[in-house]
Amino acid sequence: MVHVRVLTASDWPLWREVRLAALDEAPHAFKTGLAEWHNGGEERWRERLAMPATYSIVALLDGRAVGMAAGLPGDGSACELRSVWVSPRARGRSVGDQLIAAVQGWARQRGATTLKLAVLPGNEPAVALYQRNGFVDTGERGDLLPDGVTREHLMVKVLRRESGPGASTSSPA
Repeated sequence: MVHVRVLTASDWPLWREVRLAALDEAPHAFKTGLAEWHNGGEERWRERLAMPATYSIVALLDGRAVGMAAGLPGDGSACELRSVWVSPRARGRSVGDQLIAAVQGWARQRGATTLKLAVLPGNEPAVALYQRNGFVDTGERGDLLPDGVTREHLMVKVLRRESGPGASTSSPA
């Protein structure tokens, strides 16, 4: 059974373990590379987990970290989903779905009406995961990647509609 755990700054060794595993196993999925984080000291890891209003989680299977995700506050009524990764040994067990659901719940509690994310071009397994969880490609491009040419693909999920005349307050699936 998979357990999702919310991290605090004191959980920095666990965060470091899973983040380094993710960067090592799936370097094609992240803007930052293993070399940028590998030598980070305790202070850097603690600072990342102590960032105000962020939500950092890991998925545990049989007591071992097998996935991670983070939620960050965004502009206005939007929050951002970041750093989603699932270990190869846990893929196919709905771990990614559970991580996304946890971040969506956090975003809704913050009053967010949308959850946004950026995915690197060519990461089709991630795109499929996000689409399965209700995200759609906005057609917009995000940040420029280190190659100076390629840009991230932006996706969004509506969590609930703005209230007002004729607006629905239900949450689409």
